[in-house]
Amino acid sequence: MCDTLFGPAIGEVVDGPLEKGRLVLHLQGWREYATPAVTECRLLDDVLPDPVGHLAQGSAAYGALTRLTGVREGDTVFVTGAAGAVGTMAGQIARMLGAARVVGSTGSPDKARRLERELGYDATVLRGAVPIDRQLARVAPDGIDIVLDTVGGEQLTAAVHAANHGARIALVGALDGQLSPERAGGSAPAVLDTFRLLTRGVTIAGYSGVDRPDVEAEWESRFGEWLRAGDVHFPYTPVRGMKHAPGALPALIAGRSFGASIVEL
Repeated sequence: MCDTLFGPAIGEVVDGPLEKGRLVLHLQGWREYATPAVTECRLLDDVLPDPVGHLAQGSAAYGALTRLTGVREGDTVFVTGAAGAVGTMAGQIARMLGAARVVGSTGSPDKARRLERELGYDATVLRGAVPIDRQLARVAPDGIDIVLDTVGGEQLTAAVHAANHGARIALVGALDGQLSPERAGGSAPAVLDTFRLLTRGVTIAGYSGVDRPDVEAEWESRFGEWLRAGDVHFPYTPVRGMKHAPGALPALIAGRSFGASIVEL
């Protein structure tokens, strides 16, 4: 059985009880026409300079960095999956919150260059090349204070190994397991050195936006300010036309996109 891909979308009201022509955010996914109930729509205002910014996945990164880890002056932050929808926002947010050094992981040299040239990452480590822990020892010789993890697996293992005393680790994704054909998305095991967690006083916690309803409005307000000032950018890969939408998700999973994937009609 097939269904429309679930996810946030921005639509223009063409009929119904809401004002015609208004833009709304809903969760009925990639389709040309949607029929959500009024209660399932959020009317968009001008808090962001461009409506497409409402599709950015920065809220999770912002919430994790402000509610779980905090960012202190001088902190070194490591973001796994840095070229993804969350990661491309997370590095920029960490910098705006005061991080001194931001390191990201990705799967290709081209994405690594873009992270450093376009988004202000200080250094990157490459998945599948030299072991991640050895790369981290080179690019973050003084250790890591904050980890924003979207991947898990080997990268989380290496992050724990590089963690400084009092390091804070926020889990916002588990792509290593979610994209594994052997696990069907339901499991994401990782080997963690619990002795290191214990002796270094490292904290580790998962972030869920559902449990933090106060974050979204705060995030959008700050995001709007940063966008207007040119301090941050919303990187995304446009997919033009519904006929090309079926290929967007496989391209995303295969790592062929940078930032979020946005289907434009």
